[in-house]
Amino acid sequence: MSSNGNFKITFAPEGGEETSVFAAAGEGLLDVAKKANVAIDAPCSGNGSCGKCRVRLLAGDVKTSASRHIPDEDFADGWRLACVSNVSGDATLGVPDIASAYQSRMRVTDMSSPEEMKIFDDIQAGLQSAGLALHSGIKTLTVTMDAPTLDDTMPDNERLVRAVEAATGASVTTHSSLLRTMPDTLRDSDFTVRVVLSEGADGSLAILDVLAAASDEPICGLAIDIGTTTVSILLVDLESGRIIAKGSSGNGQIRYGADVINRIIEQQKKGGIERLQNAIVRESLAPVIRRMCADAGIAAERVYHAVVASNTTMNHLLLGINANHLRMEPYIPAFFATTPIPACELELGLSPSATIAIAPNIGSYVGGDITAGTLASMIWNAPEMSLFVDLGTNGELVFGGADFLMSCACSAGPAFEGGDIKCGMRATDGAIDSCTINPDTMEPNLSIIGDDGQKPVGLCGSGLIDMIAELFRTKIIDGRGKFAREGERIIYNTEYGGARYVIATPDKSAAGREIFIDETDIDNFIRTKGAIFSAIMSLTGPLGFTPEDIDRVYVAGGIGSGINIKNAITIGMFPALPEERFQYIGNSSLTGAYAALMSREADDKLAELATSMTYIELSTQPGYMDEFVAACFLPHTDGSLFPQA
Repeated sequence: MSSNGNFKITFAPEGGEETSVFAAAGEGLLDVAKKANVAIDAPCSGNGSCGKCRVRLLAGDVKTSASRHIPDEDFADGWRLACVSNVSGDATLGVPDIASAYQSRMRVTDMSSPEEMKIFDDIQAGLQSAGLALHSGIKTLTVTMDAPTLDDTMPDNERLVRAVEAATGASVTTHSSLLRTMPDTLRDSDFTVRVVLSEGADGSLAILDVLAAASDEPICGLAIDIGTTTVSILLVDLESGRIIAKGSSGNGQIRYGADVINRIIEQQKKGGIERLQNAIVRESLAPVIRRMCADAGIAAERVYHAVVASNTTMNHLLLGINANHLRMEPYIPAFFATTPIPACELELGLSPSATIAIAPNIGSYVGGDITAGTLASMIWNAPEMSLFVDLGTNGELVFGGADFLMSCACSAGPAFEGGDIKCGMRATDGAIDSCTINPDTMEPNLSIIGDDGQKPVGLCGSGLIDMIAELFRTKIIDGRGKFAREGERIIYNTEYGGARYVIATPDKSAAGREIFIDETDIDNFIRTKGAIFSAIMSLTGPLGFTPEDIDRVYVAGGIGSGINIKNAITIGMFPALPEERFQYIGNSSLTGAYAALMSREADDKLAELATSMTYIELSTQPGYMDEFVAACFLPHTDGSLFPQA
């Protein structure tokens, strides 16, 4: 205990360094962790509903309330829920690895392999086939000028401008930041320099930087996807289009809740706007950018432009804008589109002249990530009817083709990221990402993310789809999601959640406790898949289309590449179409940001898509609730929609 009466709270993450802070008696443990920047998984942002913010009391004591999420044997072993525990003395608390893995496991990938490059080669080919030129608008030019003399006293900036104008025939301006370094660079290079230029729409040129003539560093840009759960970044050579590196990390805002609504609520607390902005800028984007540049041997100051694609709420939180009006009727954002902002405003360490463009939003809950994804999918250039589905923390859809595009967002909930599922988790090490069940023995065969021999920790989104589809296929559960068979793995005498299916016993799990799925979990997921399917029906039906009219389905998002399409159809999440009509397109938001970064014409198309796409608010759509209720069954209450069931 400190002299001022506060208590010392020490957090000890698995595989990480301990962090200690002082807190007052009665202060909430989850709030203390947030203050200490300790990652504790709290999808519900501390309202006690998800049971994910488990910590283990290693020493000392905390005052805690009983929770149905902590069984008696776990409580006796020291496990507590941080959201219902308060400081009552000095304490040391263990933080499970799953709570911090999303943030600590930063990944930087070399993009030189053909496999990594294919998707970006495809987007380049698609843009060219659509008649969109691949030209970022940023280039370099080497110029030589006469050195000043007593008879030639022209200022350095004017001397440089005239040399570039003489070489290009264009009107040229300079960026004010150049004045700090330009005089020395000119003289160190004997007035022969490599100039970084940005071309305007009218053909004018702006000088962004002046480098030594011998400099051969690439002139770089960044394509950035900010997801609710993760961020992904590409480091790109702006002159060649070559992708130098790819980096990813967890979104540091995750400790304030798994969904955007909880983060907006957190933003309204004292200092909340700054906390949420720092969590994404300083804790997430900046470290990945530094690591990528360092690994590539490129100074971050050689980055001159970035394109960000993210949902409408993330755009507001990134820029430090109050997002509260997004969650309150009539749900009005501060902006749909904005001009590029100076990168120095976000303090990412890029070139002083760098700018950041934000992909335009379509609606309050359909953001720039969907605009970018639609661009990357190329459905706007296709004659057939296509459906674009982005699955992540939320579900967004776009339907149409070259003649029209309609979009909507559905309240799918956080189940795809492990929220609302007692043993759910994100797709990181230890997550069950696929499975089959023997119909006779009811024994599961699990595929687990991680090294060979990795024991399971929980179920991620794709594993959850497989698990429910297999339980339904083997008639272990019925169409209502209720258990209908007897067996060793099916436990009926549970205190909460209804009957459960035991996926792994404590001795077979990494956490040393049972991994299971119960009827409450299944019901939560049925509502999630019902929201997706009812959104598809509500988007296509009013236009006179049926699911059979959909020629192509493009699946994107965090779990898209891991989904078993057959199983997604089996449970009624996707329409019963031939599997060959479905195509995974990966992180389409990142791909679209790359396209806008590398092509001025693609960037213009991005703006055009945002303004021309019709946004449908499902909550006001007649018949949507009827569609939703009908879809809350396995696979659907209308059997004719799924004849194979």
